[in-house]
Amino acid sequence: MDKEYFASINEVSKRLSVPAYTLRYWEKQFPTAVKPTTGAGGRRYYRTEVFNKLVIIKELLYTRGMTIAGVKKLLKEGTFPDTVDAISNIGAQQYSAPSAPVQKADTAMIDMAITLLEQAKEQLKTM
Repeated sequence: MDKEYFASINEVSKRLSVPAYTLRYWEKQFPTAVKPTTGAGGRRYYRTEVFNKLVIIKELLYTRGMTIAGVKKLLKEGTFPDTVDAISNIGAQQYSAPSAPVQKADTAMIDMAITLLEQAKEQLKTM
């Protein structure tokens, strides 16, 4: 999108493949990042920089599996990425390996939980 180009909510919705109501929801959830310009009749128009932020929000939520709260935290901390390419750094920070190795007692608890889940699955099949 061109720097001085304004895209309608319908156009942005099509380009991002998300419904217009999702864009309006994101506008409420991320008011510091998503501020469309309103025209006659209250119609929303998005500048290029807002569109780019929407692309990043979509990537974080849909592809990277972040929550709304996680994206809000990035915005609050000022660590919201400038580009989609910068998102890879966020994933590395957020999904780093655990600080302590898994203990033998932890694996026993995990095994027991798996067994219980398998039993519950079998009971659900018989219902």
